[in-house]
Amino acid sequence: MRETGLYLKNREGSFTYRVGAFIIQDGKLLTAKSIYYPCFYTVGGVVEMNETSQEAVVREVFEETGFKLEIDRLFCVQERIFTLGEQRHHEINLFYLMKTTEDFHVSDQTYTDQAPEETLHWIPLKDIPNIDIVPESLKSFHYDDLSGITHIISRES
Repeated sequence: MRETGLYLKNREGSFTYRVGAFIIQDGKLLTAKSIYYPCFYTVGGVVEMNETSQEAVVREVFEETGFKLEIDRLFCVQERIFTLGEQRHHEINLFYLMKTTEDFHVSDQTYTDQAPEETLHWIPLKDIPNIDIVPESLKSFHYDDLSGITHIISRES
C-alpha cells in the first residue's frame, strides 16, 4: 500500500477506502490471491488521496494485469467490518464492472505487480459459492444479472 492511500489507523482499528474490479470473461471472474492469505479476492486496491474511485480502479487493473481497461459501470457498494488477526477493519468497497477487449488476455497463475507474493486466477462464476473468497458477499451475487447497483453492509467475525 502506498503512503498516499486512503488508509487510517487508530487504537480502535483501521479504515480503508478501496475499489474492486469485476473482470468477467468466458464465464469466469478474474481474482487475485496472496501467498499470505488462504482466500481469493477481486483485482483492486486502495484509493489514493486526490484520486477518484474510477481513476483508482483503472490504475489498479493496469498495475495488476498490465492492461488499461475501461469501466462499464459501478455495480456494488459495500461497507465491510471484519477482523483480521487481532485487528478490526472497516472498509468501503466500490466494485466496478470492467469492459474487456479482444486483446485482453491474462493467463491463470500470472503474477501481479506484487510478484511473487500475488497471482491472478480465473474462477468460473458457477464455482464462486464454493470457494474461499472475500468479501463473503461475492458468493451471493447473481452473476447472470449484474444490473442495477447493490448496496451491501456486512459484519464478519
